[in-house]
Amino acid sequence: MRIVIAPDKFKGSLTAPQVAAHLRAGLLAADPALSVDVVPVADGGEGTLDAALAAGFTLHTAVVSGPTGERIEAPLAIRGTTAVIEMALASGLAVLPGGVLKAREASSRGTGELIRYALDEGCTSIVLGVGGSANTDGGAGMLTGLGAVLLDDAGNPLPPGGGALADLARIDLFGLDPRLANAAFVLASDVDNPLLGPNGAAAVFGPQKGATPDDVAHLDRSLARFVDVLAKELGSRVRAAADAPGAGAAGGVGYAALAVLDAERRPGIDVVLELTGLAGRLEDARLVITGEGSLDEQSLGGKTPLGVATAAGNIPVIAVCGRTTLTQAQAAEAGFEAVYALTDLEPDVAKCIAHAGPLLEQVGRNIAAHIGVGAGKGGKP
Repeated sequence: MRIVIAPDKFKGSLTAPQVAAHLRAGLLAADPALSVDVVPVADGGEGTLDAALAAGFTLHTAVVSGPTGERIEAPLAIRGTTAVIEMALASGLAVLPGGVLKAREASSRGTGELIRYALDEGCTSIVLGVGGSANTDGGAGMLTGLGAVLLDDAGNPLPPGGGALADLARIDLFGLDPRLANAAFVLASDVDNPLLGPNGAAAVFGPQKGATPDDVAHLDRSLARFVDVLAKELGSRVRAAADAPGAGAAGGVGYAALAVLDAERRPGIDVVLELTGLAGRLEDARLVITGEGSLDEQSLGGKTPLGVATAAGNIPVIAVCGRTTLTQAQAAEAGFEAVYALTDLEPDVAKCIAHAGPLLEQVGRNIAAHIGVGAGKGGKP
């Protein structure tokens, strides 16, 4: 019997490859004769790089500017002429020094520097997995990392960060890397927010990056200034891009990607499933196991488990999670034959997080019993 395990990460506990490895260990403990194929996946945000590496991409690292200017070593994945960049690893909350939030000052420059590294390596197709960013700079920092210069009234370069864009007078794009013209970009994002206004980057995502109400108002005005000045350089299409779904993603990096890099915005899960070649690896599978840390109504809006279930078609799908709030009817409608939550084995959530590995191995054994193979003991579906 051939089984494909294609989970996302269990956030705060295990990466997707670790989740898959523990489930595989449990299945094989129950029946060593099983054929188990592991395909870690993600929804375009955190974990996208892990999924690409598990699919055969090669790990590269580059020293780039962190979100507040410190030099950090950031990874990316390359296969052939395709690069996968998880921007949070260069410009994200997780790499802020000491975790100190800098809502006005944080920059996406390091993401631009990662793109330039990919261009140096000969890449002509670049996937930007966005999410978890520390910045609200509209992608202005990313553009400076690619050679653009942002100037104030006196002709001086602006300091980094979205807050400084209030003083933007001119954008010099003469130094923008010419290789960008021959590169195709994909913005892997499920965020459909525009750049500006009450549903924009500053208002919706600014507070989680440390923005006070005054900061939010200032950042929104600054981003509007950025759009105005950029439109003088590139025309009205740049202004229209500010209203496009996804422009507000990653503190507005989505906007710069759409307006300047001419990126194609695609659902993150679709991009990752394509990168991993999941469709081909599902051939002849008798069962698919997917999952994520919390299986809830948000999961039904295009997250990893639903994407995998859709790709599986008529193949039975079992979902594994840390906890679930879905009813049995909701789970069935989403395409899951059964749902296994770690909290069914260990009600204490803190213990579930701390001991997720062994619990997942038990779930693997329980699934083996559920499908009638091996000597596993039944679990709660």
